[in-house]
Amino acid sequence: MATVLSASAPRTREPRFFFVSACVMAATIVAGFSLHWLMGRSTFRAPLHVHVHAVAFMGWTALYVFQTHLITSGARAQHRRLGWIAAIWASLLAPIGIYTTIIMVRAGHTPFFFTPAYFLALNPIGVLTFTGLFWAGVAMRRRTEWHRRLIYCAMTMLLAPAFGRLLPAPLMMPWVGLGICGALLLFPLAGVIADWRTRGRVHPGWWVGIGTIVAAQLLIEIIGRSALGLAFAQAVTAGSVGGALPLDAYPPFPLS
Repeated sequence: MATVLSASAPRTREPRFFFVSACVMAATIVAGFSLHWLMGRSTFRAPLHVHVHAVAFMGWTALYVFQTHLITSGARAQHRRLGWIAAIWASLLAPIGIYTTIIMVRAGHTPFFFTPAYFLALNPIGVLTFTGLFWAGVAMRRRTEWHRRLIYCAMTMLLAPAFGRLLPAPLMMPWVGLGICGALLLFPLAGVIADWRTRGRVHPGWWVGIGTIVAAQLLIEIIGRSALGLAFAQAVTAGSVGGALPLDAYPPFPLS
């Protein structure tokens, strides 16, 4: 009997872990953006494309939390039916995120702790990594353990903008991106610890997710600080306000 209970523990605890983690992720995102709103650094009077971006990403976050709730409550059939809506929604995030990033940089609105060239590598690679991990999870949907972990790691990538607002970014320059990546990795590492405690072993899905996140950050560092990244930024911002600014230099501190 003890053996049966021990074997069933991961099955009962695992859905709770993913649901609680989803709630923590959502709270992190809300905290990051609420902080900037309270500080007066964001406003509801923003252009339409900013509102579309916000609705798309916050809506996805709510959908992710709800999907993990359905599994925790045992509503697997409803989870599967809603899954295709989630897949379509998730697929829209990359083009929306990349478009918003380009508009920001062309308008000269790059966050002051990133160079425009680095920012144009950071956000697109981040959201494309989310898309890749997400669809890898969809492809593995019949292998539940892989499915959960890959989509969890995909969701982790979307926390970067929130951590960019919560962490003391000015004190972390010029390594803000690496600091954000370190914060992101806390989530899959929590999954590694949870697996070790409940299973006595770590599912390989965590290592795939962690390796992908680290590889994406290395790619961001290489492109964002290279002549290739600068050339891409020049092409994207040509003829714009942002294009008249030094693309490989930090924008001035807002208070100045």
